[in-house]
Amino acid sequence: MKLNRGINLGGFLSQCDHTEEHYASFITEEDIRNIAKVGFDHVRLPIDCDFFLDDKNEFVPAHFEMLDKLVCLCKEVGLNIILDLHKAPGYDFNDAGNAEKNNLFSSEELQLEFLRLWDKIAASFGKYEHVALELLNEVVESENADAWNRLIKRAVATIRKHTKNTIIYGGIQWNSAMTVKLLEKPEDDNIVFTFHFYEPLWFTHQKAYWVPAMDPNETVLYPETMDYFIEGSKKLGYQGNIVSQAVEAGITEMGVPFLEFLMKEAIEAAKKAGVPLYCGEFGVIDRAPLDETVRWYTDADTAFRKFDIGCAAWTYRGKDFGLVDEHFAPIYDKLIDLWIR
Repeated sequence: MKLNRGINLGGFLSQCDHTEEHYASFITEEDIRNIAKVGFDHVRLPIDCDFFLDDKNEFVPAHFEMLDKLVCLCKEVGLNIILDLHKAPGYDFNDAGNAEKNNLFSSEELQLEFLRLWDKIAASFGKYEHVALELLNEVVESENADAWNRLIKRAVATIRKHTKNTIIYGGIQWNSAMTVKLLEKPEDDNIVFTFHFYEPLWFTHQKAYWVPAMDPNETVLYPETMDYFIEGSKKLGYQGNIVSQAVEAGITEMGVPFLEFLMKEAIEAAKKAGVPLYCGEFGVIDRAPLDETVRWYTDADTAFRKFDIGCAAWTYRGKDFGLVDEHFAPIYDKLIDLWIR
């Protein structure tokens, strides 16, 4: 399966109000047809376990039927689709570091639930060749790196009972490009390594209300100097240390050289493992200046194309990054022309 340029459907079946009214209205058939019409070749669909399971932990047949219709619609319009488990039983990246809530990796019972869910998803949708399966959106904690590798093996074996379709997974620390190297070499075929890319975070997530360290009134420019980003990123802790690491490695320019530097570790890790590399999320928040937003997207696209990395922008609608929302209207055509060429 070739994943070239895609768009996420964040906020549709994940990180949302899990009601039938929301499911019926947030993304429509018209949206899917529009995504195909403008030239994207795939969508990445984040899905919370809450969509698949009811409060008794039983599968919801109507929701599997709903998803099946969407999968078939994507096939009709020529879109590949990634089914991304965004939130799993016992794991939510929003609860990073909370061992009480995020106990998937310390609980065999929850891991069996994780495998049971993937068994059902693979049995239901693995028959469609245009469907790829992404095991878990973002594992965060560094202490879970080895446990994640072990669970990956079990999940791949579970899925392979039903389908040979593409399976996608990434490293730790929010799918950082610099942790792809921690993934073990796959023992199976048709595996894709993935990473997410929002660097420098101080720019792409400026004024983000869910990041406590972000100043809600501070406008961040791009590209600017490395010193500018080192100083501004200090407040983000280890998530902001990447700029300093790049400078220590000899990177003197914010822009394409910096972005390429961060991607190269992932590129080398994927090459060593003998698998393709894919960027499942990248984007700029709707609070950033528009001109700088275009510059960042242009630089990211330049790096992706240089290394032949397929990618999916975050995101189509809502979630503070919505491509079709009002904020991006003045630059919408520029972004589409950039990605679809």
